[in-house]
Amino acid sequence: MAEKPRPVQVLYCAVCTLPAEYCEFGPDFEKCKPWVIQNAPHLYPDLVKADKEAEKTGEKLQGMQISGDQADSTAPAGSVSKQEEVKRLPGGKIKKKEKPEVVVEKVVRNKRKCVTIVKGLDMFGIKLSDASKKLGKKFASGASVVKGPTEKEQIDVQGDILYDIVEFITETWPNVPENAIYFIEDGRKVPAA
Repeated sequence: MAEKPRPVQVLYCAVCTLPAEYCEFGPDFEKCKPWVIQNAPHLYPDLVKADKEAEKTGEKLQGMQISGDQADSTAPAGSVSKQEEVKRLPGGKIKKKEKPEVVVEKVVRNKRKCVTIVKGLDMFGIKLSDASKKLGKKFASGASVVKGPTEKEQIDVQGDILYDIVEFITETWPNVPENAIYFIEDGRKVPAA
């Protein structure tokens, strides 16, 4: 006779209340690290190894910050350098802290109609609803604020205004430098300047 299936036992983090294997993707992994090292060392062997090395050298494991000369291939996957702040994404990808930039992209639909997409104006403190009104008025077209595929708001402007928009943005909002504006051409980010 087959054995009865047993319920899966899940170990939840006492700090962030996520399952322990998802702590690194939680809101504050830095606070979870000591708990994870003590209660679930099998899930993060690199973290345990780094903790033991830190104890040998007499240092306390604080935030897993290491200097640039110590960063090498043996550094744990969750470590960050003091020079740049990175964020760990699901799948082990590392996302660097975003610098403010405006990305302009032209999307062709139905082989002749174009939509110009403007992303990142909000990073410069510009209210997107006001910006869409100004863009629509300047280029005599429809412009609206929509949520993009990454759930960030962007401005969609009807028509091909890809190269005219750079001059308009830098004149209208002087706090947006021209070297912070990029085009997306053939899937690559190209500086507008």
